[in-house]
Amino acid sequence: MINSTVFFKGLNSLKGSKSPAIPLAACFIALGALLRDAGFNLQQSAASSLFTYALPGQLVMAESLLLGASIINIFIAVWLVNFRLYPMTVSLFPLLVHKSQPKWKYYLSCHFLAVSSWLIAKDSYKKIEKKNRIDFWIGVGVGTWTTAILMTVVGYLSAEYLNKDMVIGLAIVNPVYFFCMMIGAMKNLSISVAVILGTILGPVIYTISTEWSLLFSGLIAGSIAFLFRGKYGK
Repeated sequence: MINSTVFFKGLNSLKGSKSPAIPLAACFIALGALLRDAGFNLQQSAASSLFTYALPGQLVMAESLLLGASIINIFIAVWLVNFRLYPMTVSLFPLLVHKSQPKWKYYLSCHFLAVSSWLIAKDSYKKIEKKNRIDFWIGVGVGTWTTAILMTVVGYLSAEYLNKDMVIGLAIVNPVYFFCMMIGAMKNLSISVAVILGTILGPVIYTISTEWSLLFSGLIAGSIAFLFRGKYGK
């Protein structure tokens, strides 16, 4: 069973100055408004956040459906977009594993993986006893996931009151939050190199290729940061 004390501790981590709940809510309000403008109904919009829970993947899915793409093509497109979550999974779940915990918790909680919940877990896991970390993670995940679903509904219902500029403003709140959190995480050389170099390379590569700029800037900056870590051990 889930340890309720630790679960609610994870849920309560959404409060405070580092909470991703507000930027996450803003982003999914924008998503709800966009889905309504795209012709989706309320149930479809809510189900998108309920089952997909990955804003870039949801946007790709919605656009692909509107273009009449096949289910296979939509699946592959969403899978490729959400592949960015794989490195987070590899870095996080070994920190949560404990032999006393049943495997179903790990399978279930994979659905909660997002940048927002990952940031909280990476920042707080050392404060939690290892055998209870998965319960803490489930609390964090349920909180962020529920926020996403509810705010998608709010965004859908309030779409007529939001103009284009307001929707764009809401949509970029979350990326700005992530960037600020990454700056706050610059506590060693390798992370600092990754953040600074990625920030510089992104706009530079964008002038060459708009489609591949994010991927290549992240790959190059991350690889160089990895080499720095291997050389200097930090």
